[in-house]
Amino acid sequence: MSTRGGGLWKLGVAAACVIGAVMIVALVMAPADTAGPCTVLSGPTMLPEIPEASGLAISRRTPGLIWSHNDSGNAEILFALDAAGNLRGRVHVPARTRDWEDVSAAPCGFGACLYIADIGDNRLTRRRVRIYRVPEPAPTDANTATPEVFDATYVDGPHNAEAMFVIGEDLFIITRDRVGGLYRSNSASPASTRALTFQRIGQLGLEAVTDAEASPDQSRVVVRTSREALVYRSRELTGGQARPSLRIPIAGLREPQGEGVALDDDSTLYVASEGGPLNRAGRFFRLRCS
Repeated sequence: MSTRGGGLWKLGVAAACVIGAVMIVALVMAPADTAGPCTVLSGPTMLPEIPEASGLAISRRTPGLIWSHNDSGNAEILFALDAAGNLRGRVHVPARTRDWEDVSAAPCGFGACLYIADIGDNRLTRRRVRIYRVPEPAPTDANTATPEVFDATYVDGPHNAEAMFVIGEDLFIITRDRVGGLYRSNSASPASTRALTFQRIGQLGLEAVTDAEASPDQSRVVVRTSREALVYRSRELTGGQARPSLRIPIAGLREPQGEGVALDDDSTLYVASEGGPLNRAGRFFRLRCS
């Protein structure tokens, strides 16, 4: 064999090895079609404008719409997604957040509101965190209304948290730590003092909770970690009982960094992830759970 022929042969072998390695990685990283009792309906949908996708909230104003946002260090923008994760709008929030970790939707005096949870505190140095409330915008709006601002404190000192949900007039925060402490605010505070005090009502026994959201009918609450989503009956959870009615393993989705979760009334589950090192776009999945 000539020197040139040998070189071409080696080059071909090397190329084949690279292609084979890429195919193996793609196969290993391919998401599963199911997650426990749930079937993947769509995803992963790439979210190039939401590389640090954090919270998810199902619209109470526009059917079929889901709100999301980037984590801290990004512009204060709410991204409107359809049920498959396709971008349908961008709405600016006229506020300056420090560590925006979650968004929640709930009825309010305006009909429907979004609650923006600026509650991240990795170093446990914030004496007060902040929650912003705005009437829920349309996906075609350029800006939200000027937010109501609520300063929030915990009765037992600072906590880092990424998960908030709303039931009735009460706001609930789940801490991101080794136990998943559950805190509830005084429901009378927003109308009177613009201040919220969160009282500890229990703990979920969960490590590193990244999101939580009530279903639109507020009968259930979904909570997620990087590896599973847990569904609770709202009455039991808000009463301090930490026993989920359903545990959904989601590690098979192979999210780069799982963050967001939301649950619709028809048992459709939505999850979101930050992007990975090779593809910075966020990820979005829709699942139907039995």
